[in-house]
Amino acid sequence: MKLLQYLLLLAPLTVALRLDRRGKVVYDGYKIFRVAPGSDVAAFEAQLESLEAIDLTHNHGHVEEEHFDVAVPPENLNAFEALNLPSQVLTEDLGADIALEGELAEYLELDMSAAALPSLSWFNAYHAYADHLTFLKDIQSSFSSNSELITAGKSFEGRDIQGIHLWGSGGKGSKPAVYFHGNVHAREWISSKVVEYLTYQLVANYNNDTTVKGFLDKYDFYILPVVNPDGFLYTQSTNRLWRKNRQTRSGTSAVGTDVNRNWPYKWDGEGSSTSPGSGQYRGVKAGDTPENTGIRTLGDQLAAGKGIKLYIDWHSYGQYILTPYGYSCSAVAANQAKQNSLARNVATAIAKPYGTRFTTGPTCSTLYATAGGSNDYVTDVNNAEYGWAIELRDTGRNGFTLPADQILPTGIEAWEGMKYLFANM
Repeated sequence: MKLLQYLLLLAPLTVALRLDRRGKVVYDGYKIFRVAPGSDVAAFEAQLESLEAIDLTHNHGHVEEEHFDVAVPPENLNAFEALNLPSQVLTEDLGADIALEGELAEYLELDMSAAALPSLSWFNAYHAYADHLTFLKDIQSSFSSNSELITAGKSFEGRDIQGIHLWGSGGKGSKPAVYFHGNVHAREWISSKVVEYLTYQLVANYNNDTTVKGFLDKYDFYILPVVNPDGFLYTQSTNRLWRKNRQTRSGTSAVGTDVNRNWPYKWDGEGSSTSPGSGQYRGVKAGDTPENTGIRTLGDQLAAGKGIKLYIDWHSYGQYILTPYGYSCSAVAANQAKQNSLARNVATAIAKPYGTRFTTGPTCSTLYATAGGSNDYVTDVNNAEYGWAIELRDTGRNGFTLPADQILPTGIEAWEGMKYLFANM
């Protein structure tokens, strides 16, 4: 332990993030490691902080061996490797991986008089936030008799949290809700693209596929592709790996709260942080982020109306289908057996196009504890029949920086899973 402490003292205690001429954080030379932390996880996390390593994600070892995925800056690679921790390299150069995502593509607004469906080429590249709003508007215009644009409150910086409501032959608001949202964590770009792909398939196939028509005739769909617009914009302008919202608070220079540790249910337990600098910072009070207030209020309204049949909070990465609960590894949902069966069968359907394998199970006992998490609130407070979180591709090779050529395959396999789920839930 004395050697370890000495090595940590050799490492710079503060490594200023490097910026390019545009003021954007540069991750060139960062390596991503998958590390087994050993028995003293707290000491390991202190080591990461001393080395200015970025904790990208971790698995608490309930299903697989416990591990952390961490990005280590080039200045501290020697010190990290000298710790001789059991690890494997996932990415040799994070900056190169970010470059592989490609430049943000231009999206040309459609001629509204034509009411045409947008091109599938939308899913060949990542796009600026403003283009996501235009794409959503174009989707709605192509399905104007059975859809409307909606908002779920505003972000901390005052942006509308925008989405779309789809319905079938029963009319607007006449059926139980399916409620989806993406990009609550700003860096998880693939989540909004997949939510948009699911929307696209529902709209494109309503009039030519009786199965899809049946989904919309049975449920009202409320879909919010980007529920953390401030953070999402920040990942595009400044720091690709930003996670939280952009909320400032008195008494600290740290910025941001994890909107998905802020739900006012089982808020102050294991699986969140009281430190404002943490990526899992839960806030000063439960539900005190404007983004959480917005998406929660919409869910409360849906629950008070026709009820919520299915809720999915879309994330990346890891390839997991996570059922309740996150706040406890021993709590069991009343319909847990049914949820387990559905999740396994959804995973089988997802695997059909490309063989992509998803792990399924309750959040805490499968992945990690999550206090103040979305699907626990929606399950127990809103009484949703199914309250899930899904972690999309991949399992760590690209992580949050999934190349653009994987957007469409990720959407295709997710759609296969959702078709099974809509037909059998």
